[in-house]
This record gives sequence, C-alpha cells and structure tokens, in this order.
Amino acid sequence: MEKLPNNPFFEQNQLDQNQAQDVVDSTLHGMDDGELYLQSSVSESFSFDDGRLKAASYDQSQGFGLRAVKDDSTGFAHASELSNEAIKRASSTVGAIKSGQTGTMATHPVRTNRLVYSPENPLDGMDFSRKIALLEEIDRYTRSKDPRIAQVSASLNASHSHIQIMRAGGFSVGDIRPLVRLNIQVVLKSGERQEVGYEGCGGRYNYDQLFDESLWQAQVHEAIRQAEVNLESVAAPAGEMTVVLGPGWPGVLLHEAVGHGLEGDFNRKGTSAFAGLMGERVAAKGVTVVDDGTMDNRRGSLSIDDEGTPTERTTLIEDGILTGYMQDRLNARLMGGASTGNGRRQSYAHAPMPRMTNTFMLAGDKDPAEILASVEDGLYAVNFGGGQVDITNGKFVFSCTEAYRVKGGKIAEPVKGATLIGSGPESLKHISMIGNDLKLDNGVGMCGKGGQTVPAGVGQPTMRIEGLTVGGTG
Repeated sequence: MEKLPNNPFFEQNQLDQNQAQDVVDSTLHGMDDGELYLQSSVSESFSFDDGRLKAASYDQSQGFGLRAVKDDSTGFAHASELSNEAIKRASSTVGAIKSGQTGTMATHPVRTNRLVYSPENPLDGMDFSRKIALLEEIDRYTRSKDPRIAQVSASLNASHSHIQIMRAGGFSVGDIRPLVRLNIQVVLKSGERQEVGYEGCGGRYNYDQLFDESLWQAQVHEAIRQAEVNLESVAAPAGEMTVVLGPGWPGVLLHEAVGHGLEGDFNRKGTSAFAGLMGERVAAKGVTVVDDGTMDNRRGSLSIDDEGTPTERTTLIEDGILTGYMQDRLNARLMGGASTGNGRRQSYAHAPMPRMTNTFMLAGDKDPAEILASVEDGLYAVNFGGGQVDITNGKFVFSCTEAYRVKGGKIAEPVKGATLIGSGPESLKHISMIGNDLKLDNGVGMCGKGGQTVPAGVGQPTMRIEGLTVGGTG
C-alpha cells in the first residue's frame, strides 16, 4: 500500500498505517461499504475594508471520519485526534449498525492517475506582505476610478487540503486540493442613494493567477459597472412575463431549482420532483444539462470524490430527456447503478452524500442578440443573489441583483427588487430559445445541503423562458 507524497497522516502523527488498516478491515467485515477518511487542511483569509486590513486569519485542522454502511444504514464517527486509539474507539461506535446478516463489500473505485489541478500549496507560494500589498493596491485602484465610491471591500482566501481514503483489503487513494478566491465589493453613492456592485473569481490553482493585474482590474471594473447600473435602476415590474436569463452565473438558478432534484438520494427516496421519470421528457427539446467534475482547475472540480471514485462528466438531461442522476456509492448501490463520482463531504467530520460539482446547461444555436430581439415585453436577468428552493416540487424564489426591462426587443431601463418565482421542472419545459454563448461562473460558488457546504460551479448560455412570475416593487 503506497503512501501519498509528503503524506501528513502517518509521518507526523501517532498513527501507524498498518494498524489503521487492520482497524478498517475489522470494522468493515460483514458490511456493504465504508472507508476511513483522513484529512489535513490549512486555510487563510484576509479582509480589507475602509482602506485598512480589517481581519486576517489562519486555520489548521486535521482528523478522520470512519464510516460503515450496511443496507441503507450508516454508522459514522469522527475525531480530530489522528491516532490508532482514536480510530479503535470510533470503530466500536460505527460497528453497532452490523446486523446478524453478513453483507457483501462493494467493489473498490477504479484507480486513475488523472489530476485536474496542481497539488501545490497556494499558502506557501507567496509572502504575507505581498498578499496585503495586493489588497491595498486593489483598494487604491478602485477608489481612483470614480469619485462616487463610498466604500471598497476586498478579500483574499486560500486553502490546501490533503485527503486519504482507506478501504477494506488494503485499497488506499489520496488527493491534494488547492482552492483560492478573490472578492471585491464596491458601494457607489449619488445624493441620498447608495448601491452595491460585487464581483469575484477563484478556482483550484495558486495565488499567481489572482495576482495578474489584468484579472483583478477586470473584477474591479465589473463591480463598479454593476453599482452604476443599480444607481440608475427603477422599481421592478410584477406579473407573469417572458424572462431572458443571461449566461454564466444565472446558472445558479438551474443549480438550485433543478440540480439538487437530480441528486441520487432524493430520487431513491422518492422526494424529488424528478423521481421515477428516468427516460422521460422533463425539459424542452434542445435542453442538455451535465455535471462535470473533471474540468481543469475549476472550483467545483475534483480528481476523485470523497469516497475515492474518480469524477466524471455525467449527462443528466439530454435534449430534454432525463438520462442520469448524480450518485454517491450508497445511493447508486441501492438503485442498482454505479457511482458517478459525486460523493462529497464538507470535511472529515461529515459523511458523504451525492452533491453537484460543476453543473451547467450546454449551448444552443441562437445568437443572444436574436433572443433579446424576440422579446416584445419582458425581463432580462443578468445576476442573482440569494434564493430558496423546495426540492420536493422544485418551486423557487430568486432575487435578481442586476436585471433590465426588455421592450420591443431592446434592453431598456435597469430595474431593482425583481424576484423570479416559479418551478424548476416546469421552467425547463418552457425554455423556448437557447443561446450559443455558454459561459461558466468565475469560481465563487458555494453549495449547501444537509448542513454541509462545498465549493461548486455553475453555468449556462443565454436562454428565453416563457411565463415566469416576476415579483417586483413597481
């Protein structure tokens, strides 16, 4: 059994690899599945606000999660102490789910040597002073662009995580995961009115990319542009209307209103609006949705998931037909299928569940200008804030942070306070035009489910949807 390069688990702790393997083997004997998940992580964050460094933090954590699966029951225990004694104590708890019947251990994940990001540690590649200097430069540069700027906030975040997964019989696989992110927020004031613009970017790479002047300056300009648009906005209309969604980040609506409903656990339990519809038409022709964890350096990408299964590109909806679900090992086994590499967990202290990686709709054949020109009276939604979704029926409410009226096929005045209200499954059927401008988000997405949060990616082309309800203030 090989160890990972620079393995932080066995050299630096009171943990013997052979003894740990013995505990895993004995714990999982007679079970259907399970693993020992080891994790060691470091993270840092810097927050620059009102012209000064407001907060800086550094965190280091490590621990293990031991899981055993029998039928549809899961035994799970975790601890921050990496020692053979701690794992033995966890084993006595986890093994309590064992019934009188002996299970059949599921086959191991397929091994690959594929890496979709570099294992380099972004925290080590740059001095503390350079990180603070970047935030200072962003602050100065932003304030110089417009005298109406009342406030500038910028933050820089990075993490680096080692994981290793040990299964019964000596199977062991690991991964080293970097993650960085830059956020910029601008407040513009004109008279008594203040409006906010926000932009950010990130991914699984080193800080170097974020320090590229052309990249962070583009983020500044976009944040200012959004704030300027909002200063000119008027009260949003209300009622049922045609809505055009812009490319890229608006895919967060697809992620929430549709993506979660395509995760295996909800469908196995019959609580998803898509349960039992495999092979049936669930969307308009031309609608193809995929989840792809194999994309290089993307925020939602993983070389392997948190059960050791290599990620893949899974087609969920193809030309309007439901063709797949996102699966972890447990739900795939109980549904008679195979894991799609979507078993994810927030940390060693959490059991895995089926989760999205990078989920997006593929491009169509329409020019975006043609789509807008086809709308006589409607709404063009370009950016979104928060939203709420009911997984059981797909009903959603999403707030627009940048939106415009469309009149006579042309973009008119920006509007403020617009919310989109509808049903994800129904909206898929009412997509009438799909643009050729697929765009992915800039790498800032976080996805919550069952009390766990993981990084994720979204995306889509421009699309026209008929009959959405717009909640407005006008």
